[in-house]
Parts: sequence; structure tokens; C-alpha cells
Amino acid sequence: MGTHRRPRQRAKGGGRARAAATITLAGAATATGLGGTTVHADPQPTAAQVRAKVDKLYQEAEVATEKYNGAKEKANAAERRLEDLRDEAARKEDRLNSAREALGSVAAAQYRSGGLDPALQLALSSDPDRYLDGAAFAERAGSRQQAEVGRVRKELRDIEQLRGAARVEAASLRSRRAELKRHRETVTGKLEKARRLLSRLTTEERADVGDRASRSAPGPREGLTPSSQAPDSRAAAAVAYAYQKLGSPYVWGATGPNAFDCSGLTQAAYRAAGVSLPRTTYAQIDAGRRVSRSELLPGDLVFFYSGISHVGIYVGNGRMIHAPNPSAPVRVAPVDEMPFAGATRVA
Repeated sequence: MGTHRRPRQRAKGGGRARAAATITLAGAATATGLGGTTVHADPQPTAAQVRAKVDKLYQEAEVATEKYNGAKEKANAAERRLEDLRDEAARKEDRLNSAREALGSVAAAQYRSGGLDPALQLALSSDPDRYLDGAAFAERAGSRQQAEVGRVRKELRDIEQLRGAARVEAASLRSRRAELKRHRETVTGKLEKARRLLSRLTTEERADVGDRASRSAPGPREGLTPSSQAPDSRAAAAVAYAYQKLGSPYVWGATGPNAFDCSGLTQAAYRAAGVSLPRTTYAQIDAGRRVSRSELLPGDLVFFYSGISHVGIYVGNGRMIHAPNPSAPVRVAPVDEMPFAGATRVA
């Protein structure tokens, strides 16, 4: 019996040793997989993958840029309204002072004739608002005095309304500026991330990001359909302006004359043609009559991506002029370079 137990014990012990060894090796493999950089290290992205990420970042930055442009337009409008309210309040205050001076003349005449109406004393006091709330004044004042006091009352009421409106507009302006800051941070953050990704590429690969659609720079009139094919002289003038700006740098938020973002270029082109376009892509698409891709004529605005975040100006032969992104200047490019979303013929 003993001789049979001993071999079994050795076999059992050998099994434990083999199991321990197996566990040790498995643990070592797991440790290497979790802690090492050789087995599970993320592979370095290829140039094509970097380009795809950069393109996506540029597109996201452009979405944020258009939101920034829209917020800036609203902030500028709020600032103009606030300035108008302040100007109007200043004019009302001038008229108030004139009305009070007229009351002062009446008071002086009364004083010279033997006394000053107590009501006029109050009207000319440092707190006319409080006085004008007294109903007794109108009963004691003469017809001329009554008219002058009525004018003072109206000017005071108008001024207070203007001041209230100005406070509301100032609050709106602060909100718009905060929104601008958020969009600016989004744009700059995405552009900085794109810049860091591009820094991993060689010079040739970086150039490829900016110029994959056309390897050679277009000539000054290359691809231009004759002006007679433009729907009107304004469209032809807008196309001519866009051609003059080929090679201008892309700068987000810029509207020319020396740098542009995408909607800034189209706005400037039509401004040069005497047409006022809205500032943003999602407003420009409604600035005229929608046309299909098969109907495109020089001067039509062509829009891209589902969020209408990019725009160019069609120049004929399936091509457009647009401001692409920070990696490339204003240039001629195929309309099918990006996902087509629609087109508008400017009214």
C-alpha cells in the first residue's frame, strides 16, 4: 500500500508544481500585457489616419466658427442697439434740460412780479420726479406752465424707459460676449489639436493635407465659365472678386479684404457686387432661391455637410472657389470635394 501511495504523492506534487508554473507564466503574460508597451502598445497612426483626424477637426472647427460668426453678428447688433438707446437717452436728456430751462424762465418772471409759485420751486428742485408725481401741481400751474411740465414729465418717463431698455440690452450683450468666448475656445482648441497632429507628419505629408484636391495651383481664370452664363451681372461680379482673392489665407472669423473664412469670402464677394449677404453659412443658404446641383451657374452659393457648415462660390465646370481651412488658402476646387448639401442663387 505504501509503495502505491508514494508515487501518487509525487504525481500530485508534480501537478501542483506544473499548475504553479502555468499560473506564474500566465501571470507574467498578463502583467506584460497590462503594464508593458510591447505586447499591447497602440500602433502609431498612419499618415492617412492623421489626415482623416485633421480633416474631421477642421470640419468641427468650421462648425464652431459659423456659430462664432452668428454670435458675433448678434453681439454687434446688440452693441449697436445699446449705443442707439444711449444716444436717444442723451437727446431726451437735452430736451429735458431745455424744458426745465423753460420752466426756469417762467419762475424768474414770477419772481420778478412778486413771488415764485411753490409748484415751480418743486419743479426746479434737484428731485423733479418726486414733485411731478404730485397731482396738485397741475391744478396750481397756469396753461403755459402746465404744457412745460407735461413736456418734462414725458421726457422723464421716456428717459426712464430708455434706461430700462439699455439695461436689458447690456445684459444681452454680456451674454453674447460669453457665448463668443465659448465658441472661440472651441475653435482654437480644435485648431490647436489639428496643429499638433500635423506636426507628426513630414513636410510632404502636411502639404498633402492642404492640397489633396488639386496638386497644382489654378491659373487666374482657370475653370471660369463665361460671364454670359452667370444669371446676372452681380453674380458675375462676385465670381470675379473671388478669383481676385485666390491665394488669400484662411483665417477663421475673417471677412477680408486680405483673409477670409468660408462664409466671409462669399459675403465679401457679393458685397463687392453690391449685395448684402448674412454672415453665416446657415443664413446664407436662405439668401436666395434654392437650385439643384444640375442647375448650378457661376455665382451660385454651394453648401456642404449636413449642418450647412461650409460654403463656396460656384464658378462653372463643376468647380468652386472657397476658403477651405487653415491648411490651405482660397483656391479653386471640385464641388464634389465635400458632401454636397445644397445651393442657392442669390436674390
